[in-house]
Amino acid sequence: MNRAPALDRIRVVLSHPSHPGNIGAAARAMKTMGLHQLWLVAPQRFPDEVAEARASGATDILANARVVGSLEEALAGTILSAAVTARRRELALPRRLAREAAIEVVNHVADGEVALVFGNETSGLSNEEVGLCSMPVSIPANPDFSSLNLGAAVQLLCYEVRMAALAPTAPQDPRPEFATHDELERFHAHLERAVTASGFHDPANPKRLLPRMRRLFNRVRLEKEEVAILRGMLTAFEKHNPDRGE
Repeated sequence: MNRAPALDRIRVVLSHPSHPGNIGAAARAMKTMGLHQLWLVAPQRFPDEVAEARASGATDILANARVVGSLEEALAGTILSAAVTARRRELALPRRLAREAAIEVVNHVADGEVALVFGNETSGLSNEEVGLCSMPVSIPANPDFSSLNLGAAVQLLCYEVRMAALAPTAPQDPRPEFATHDELERFHAHLERAVTASGFHDPANPKRLLPRMRRLFNRVRLEKEEVAILRGMLTAFEKHNPDRGE
């Protein structure tokens, strides 16, 4: 079986890649596994001849790559995003290994587009970037030598999602309509305005309130209707505060 339609709705997002060769290697890794959506967040050099050479025939992936200025733009319209990271954060969501994460990613493509997000070759994804994603994912490498080349990391995740996409699936009950990344970000902005206007949140002394609230809501997959209910509640609360934002 050469074609897995589920893979058409999976974006591979490279955030701030510094070397064009790694972009080409990622494109080659994607094409060998049947993925074709490449998104680049502020690449240092692209397009570039080195990327084309390393792509080894996957130049169509490079030609159709989407270049954007921020991770928020790359995640726009997605309903699930997996941050591939070795970074351990105090406020992190439960971490999934690559294989189980790939299964969850493929299980959600029927609901909308999903993303596999990879960070810069030197520093990886920042805490803020991981916080924008639905779940952190790690590759269970040798703990004594766990450093992976960016192209190799992309190859591993693309292989896992291909295997998950090709696996037989049992019939599933109708799935709810999940909120998109854009809708969730608007909700978080609304929530921040509301808790600030109420006095519960002090912007001059933010500490970790907002990241903790983001973590709380990221632990569950909010549906569109649930986001609408929550925002309706916030709007009702704001009506009692003359300093509310719009």
